[in-house]
Amino acid sequence: MMHVLVFGQTGQVATALAQQTCADITITCLGRDRADLTDPAACAAIIAQTHADVVINAAAYTAVDRAESEPDLARAINATAPAAMARACAARKIPFLHISTDYVFGGSGSRPWQVDDPTGPLGIYGQTKLAGEDAVRAAAGAHVILRTSWVFSAHGANFVKTMLRLGAMRPDINVVADQHGGPTAADDIAAALISIARAFHTGRGISGTYHFSGSPNVSWAGFARTIFASAGIDCAVQDIPTSAYPTPAARPANSRLDCSALARDYAIAQPDWQGSLRHVLQSLQGERQ
Repeated sequence: MMHVLVFGQTGQVATALAQQTCADITITCLGRDRADLTDPAACAAIIAQTHADVVINAAAYTAVDRAESEPDLARAINATAPAAMARACAARKIPFLHISTDYVFGGSGSRPWQVDDPTGPLGIYGQTKLAGEDAVRAAAGAHVILRTSWVFSAHGANFVKTMLRLGAMRPDINVVADQHGGPTAADDIAAALISIARAFHTGRGISGTYHFSGSPNVSWAGFARTIFASAGIDCAVQDIPTSAYPTPAARPANSRLDCSALARDYAIAQPDWQGSLRHVLQSLQGERQ
């Protein structure tokens, strides 16, 4: 039996992890009431006392624009807390799996980012997530940092649910067309994390930084068109440049991720996000019925 401790409970990936039911795995998800990431010492104390075999940090400060005005809070949750968790896991000699983001890159060019490419975050969110990565590596314990992008699911707030809401209200919608990346279902991220956890539990885990995103890459506008087509919504998508939709935090134009290292070391292939999207839409339809 493998015991997995997850920091996070209501977020998209944490919710998906809680649904990863297997006979040989127990998963305990900790919400804010039991694990406050603004109190890193308390998070470390939980790990020091746990009997878990693997710890997954699925909690983060993800309000990209609001982070520009709340840098201290974003850093506490995205950097200081993971640092304390990673050190506590290293002390207990158990692996620590940490979710990161494409926002650690500057977004230039069109080539998919490789795991060892130079980073260059454009805003506070990316900067704090990069600081969290550095802290996890510095703890020198068994770990995997899993960078992902454009997360969507049937739970929480995300692009898919926003498009479904707006598409049902409007005949057309403007969507940015000069940012490209790989939409990634939270269920697929959760399954990848469990596969990595199993590898560590059976002595086959390899520490490092990896990329995981859906395939094929697409623009936000292209993603929106597929959402509407798959959901049967008659809403036209008008392509606009990023400059026409200013936000407090800059977004990377290139969020494409090279996921070959994860396939090589863990035999985890990139998921087809269009198939995952259909599952999410079916789930949302079931909730409405």
